[in-house]
Amino acid sequence: MSASGNATNSRLAPFGQTIFTSISLLAAKHNAVNLGQGFPDFDGPEFVKEAAIAAIRAGHGQYARMFGIPALNAALAARFEATTGIAVDPDCEVTVTSGCTEAIAAAMLGLLEPGDEVILIEPFYDSYRACVAMAGATARFVRLRPPEFRLECAEIARAITPRTRAILINSPHNPTGRVFDDAELGGVVELAVRHNLIVLSDEVYERLVFSGRHQSIAALPGMRERTITLSSLGKSFSLTGWKIGWAIAPPGLTAGIRAAHQFLTFSTATPLQHAAVVALAASDEYDHAFLAEYRERRMLLLEGLRAAGLTVFDPAGAYFAVADCRSVGFDDAATYCRHLIERVGVAAIPVTAFLNDPGPASEGSRTLVRFAFCKRMETIAEGVRRLAAGAAGARAGASQPF
Repeated sequence: MSASGNATNSRLAPFGQTIFTSISLLAAKHNAVNLGQGFPDFDGPEFVKEAAIAAIRAGHGQYARMFGIPALNAALAARFEATTGIAVDPDCEVTVTSGCTEAIAAAMLGLLEPGDEVILIEPFYDSYRACVAMAGATARFVRLRPPEFRLECAEIARAITPRTRAILINSPHNPTGRVFDDAELGGVVELAVRHNLIVLSDEVYERLVFSGRHQSIAALPGMRERTITLSSLGKSFSLTGWKIGWAIAPPGLTAGIRAAHQFLTFSTATPLQHAAVVALAASDEYDHAFLAEYRERRMLLLEGLRAAGLTVFDPAGAYFAVADCRSVGFDDAATYCRHLIERVGVAAIPVTAFLNDPGPASEGSRTLVRFAFCKRMETIAEGVRRLAAGAAGARAGASQPF
C-alpha cells in the first residue's frame, strides 16, 4: 500500500468515524436541533469559570505534576472518602487525567496484556471497545435488554473464560439510564472476587440519579483492592470541554494507569485543575440545584417523546432517554434517526451505534434511539415541538423517506 493510502492501524481501522461526529455533522447540515451528542449547549457555573481565569492570571500555565496538582488530588480523595467511606492516599491512589476517556484508555493500556479479555456491558460508550483493541486485548459482551435493562450476572458468568482479566461497568449507564441496584452490583462482586478480576467502574454520571441510588462498587466487600473508579468533572459541572478526569485505585493498579498516562498526555491542563478544586468544594446547594434542573429537562423530554408517539423507557440516571421507534412505524433506528434529521429537524442517535453487533441479532435493540436532555429548556422544547409536528405530518400521510 502506498504511504498516501489509508494507513490506519488494523486495531483501529474497524471503528471509523464516531457516530457522535457523524450525527453532529449531519445535524449541522440540516439545521437540526441536536439531541444526539451528549454535551450541554449551555456553559458551566460562573464560580468555576472564574476560578479558572484566576488560575491563569496567577501564572499556573506550566506543566502540572504528572498525576495531578496536590490540591486536586487531595480534594478528590476527600470527596471519595465522603461518598464511599474509603480513605485513599491522594498521592499514591489518585491520578488526574485528560477526561474520563483518557483514564479508561490509560487503565486498559497500562494493565492489559495482548490476549487478555475484557467484558463490556452493551450498549456501551464507544471508546470502551476501541481502548480494548488498542491494548491488544479482546472484548466479550453482555447485553442489557429492554424494557428494564437489568444487568444479568448469569450472562457475565457465561462470558468469563480463563483469559478474562477485567470487567468494565458504567452506572448510571449511558445510554440506557440504568442505575445498577444492590443485586446487580452484588453479582459483579461475587464474580470478580471468584475469578480475581479487575473492575473498571465508569461513574461519570454519579451526581445525576433520579430514582434509586448510586453505589460505588469499590465500597463493597472484597472490591477495594480490585476496583478502578473512574469519573470526571465534565458531566457534573457542564464543562465537558475541560477534560478533567480521574482514576482512583489501589497502588498496584494505579502504577499501571500512570505508566500509560505519563506517555499519553503526561499531565492535564494546569489552570483547569486549580478550578476543579474550587468546583469540588461546591456546597450541597449546587448539587441540589443541578439535579433539580435536570429533573425538569428530563420531564420535558420524556413528555415530548411520548406526545410524539414514541415508547419511552424512563431513565433512572445520566442525561439520556431511550425510546423505541417501532411505535411510530419504523423497524430500524438508524433509518429513523436519518428521517428525524432530514425531515423533522431533530438529531438523535441509534442505540445500535453502542453495540458490538448492530445486525439482525441485536435482540430488540435495533429500534432503540437515544435522545440527550443535557440541553437548555428552550432547545428541548424546540426539539419536542418539531417531533410533535413531524408525528402530526406522518399521521396526515406525509411521505416517508426510507
